[in-house]
Parts: sequence; structure tokens; C-alpha cells
Amino acid sequence: MFGLIFEVPGGTQEQYDKVMLELNLEANPARGLLSHAAGPTPAGFRVVDVWENEAAFQTFFDTRLGSAIQKSGMAQPQLTTWTVSSSVRQ
Repeated sequence: MFGLIFEVPGGTQEQYDKVMLELNLEANPARGLLSHAAGPTPAGFRVVDVWENEAAFQTFFDTRLGSAIQKSGMAQPQLTTWTVSSSVRQ
């Protein structure tokens, strides 16, 4: 599994909502996405995802997410990634 944290300095809930509207994940799910959590921080906006693998994330970013971020006016996110060795679902 592949984990990543998006930090968006100055990012807003409104911009995030625009990205999510553009992605329309209910009708067109992100293949390989296992979990997603997002919310505001004192410095902007943070997203934490877990993906099946890095290739699934990269494909999603290249084909859908990158352009949705650009259209929203959101700054390019700063990414931190790691190999996820354990995940709990309840």
C-alpha cells in the first residue's frame, strides 16, 4: 500500500469542494483508492490518502486529479509519501 499526505498552503474548503465536484467520485470512482480523509489546517488544507499502490495514485493524478486541482485555483500540493505497512478498517 502507498500513503500520501497533500499539504496545500492557503488551500480552502471551497477549493477542495471544487476539486471533488470536478472528480465526481461517486459516479467515477478513483481506481485503487483505499481511504481518503481531508480537512482544513491552520496553514491551509490537508488530504491523507491510502492507495493500493503508487502506480494507481500516479495514474489518477495524471489523468484526473492534476487538472481538477488546476481548475479549482488551488496551489499545487506539497506531497509526502510512504509505504503503508498496516491499515485498520472498522
